[in-house]
Amino acid sequence: MNDEPLNSPQIRIGDRIRFSIVWKLNLKLFFRMLGLFLVLDVFLGLGAATGLVVRLEQNVAAAAEILHQTGLPTPDTERWLALSDCSISLQTEDPIGFQIPTPFQKDLSPLTASGIRNINLPEAEGLTAWEQIKDVTYNVTIEDYNRSYRISLRPGKTLMVFVVMVALVLILELLMLLRSISTGARMIRNTLRPIQDLAEAAQNLNSSGVFTPQQLEVLADKLDDINATRLDTRISLGDTQSELKTLASAINGMLDRINESYRSQVRFVSDASHELRTPISVIQGYANLLDRWGKNDEKTLQESIDAIKDETENMKGLVEQLLFLARGDNNTMPLQIERFELSALALEVLRETQMIDGGHEYDSRVATVFIKADKGLIKQATRILIDNAMKYTPLGKQITISVSRADGNARLTVQDEGIGIAPEAVPQIFDRFFRADESRARATGGTGLGLSIAKWITERHGGHIEVLSRQDIGTRISLVLPTAPEA
Repeated sequence: MNDEPLNSPQIRIGDRIRFSIVWKLNLKLFFRMLGLFLVLDVFLGLGAATGLVVRLEQNVAAAAEILHQTGLPTPDTERWLALSDCSISLQTEDPIGFQIPTPFQKDLSPLTASGIRNINLPEAEGLTAWEQIKDVTYNVTIEDYNRSYRISLRPGKTLMVFVVMVALVLILELLMLLRSISTGARMIRNTLRPIQDLAEAAQNLNSSGVFTPQQLEVLADKLDDINATRLDTRISLGDTQSELKTLASAINGMLDRINESYRSQVRFVSDASHELRTPISVIQGYANLLDRWGKNDEKTLQESIDAIKDETENMKGLVEQLLFLARGDNNTMPLQIERFELSALALEVLRETQMIDGGHEYDSRVATVFIKADKGLIKQATRILIDNAMKYTPLGKQITISVSRADGNARLTVQDEGIGIAPEAVPQIFDRFFRADESRARATGGTGLGLSIAKWITERHGGHIEVLSRQDIGTRISLVLPTAPEA
């Protein structure tokens, strides 16, 4: 069995009809126009036939009136009647034909209303269609003074004019149908051009690799030109083109999100590079110090080893936090959901903190509250809040951890008596690598990622974080999470 080539004309045309919106709409437009023409032709035919019958009945009625008044026409009169395609003769045989239904006879002349009518078609042998039409006769047999008369009319000339008109109308309709194939396709293609432009713009996002901010701005500006009344410089659209407006708005929104994500990624990579550059520079500096004097100087050797160990530990912590956020951004971090007591977890973290930090006063106010969450992640977020409180609270000041329940939510709060946060900095504290005080953050060893991780953990569990801070008074940060239903 031979396979037909994929590029054969049959397959190409079939694929176009099957997959092309333009072809589908064009075919629908073609058949709709064809149906409209057929209906129009039927009504025109019925109207023309009705008009012809009415005219013939009027002529028959006039001839019957003259026959009733003067009798049969003389031979000279017969010749005059022949010029008008009319003849009158005695009917000697029983007439064959049909009668007008009684309800309609009231609209006809009394002399012809009850007459028997028939249409005489000539024999087809030896005659062309044109000659057959020319010799058609319309006969009406009437009774007058107890005698039967047949009035014959030959509407051949009228029928030929009618046939010519029908042929002209059909040719005109055929030409219009053929022309609609090309003009309809062009009109539909131009109408759908805005959608095609939008599709190409969206496709470029996948085919062109990474976009620079300038490329995204140019692409967004191009799409911003699309609105409800004008999608491009070629097609003027009315207010009814709401679908295209919605599509353009959706793509513009997508571009805004891509642009913002791209800028965030660039900023994130830049900040991460900056954060890694500092410990690398420190390690490199101490390595050079060891190379010059540390080989024989034990004090320099130990100092360099300690510094390198500290910086590598900081780098390890930074890389782990970056990996955590990367997995969160990619949505590849599964949650181990379980039901546990939040207050017990808070007290556990508090005890662990007291073991390693003896410079602050700690207090707790907890109520029994259960939640369904990833216990490890919630513990990590709690440690982040306490670590921040430790770093920015002077020695001897108090740090309080509390757990409460309100409005169907569990609230874990860490409150300190630290330096506080400036009002203008509060909205930015959850941004990655943000530090309200760069010099102090460097001294405390912060990376600027802790609160970003805590925020991600909280929101991943369907909660949110609340912050209240006053400079030189303290800061209160609360994790608000949905409570677990009663067991």
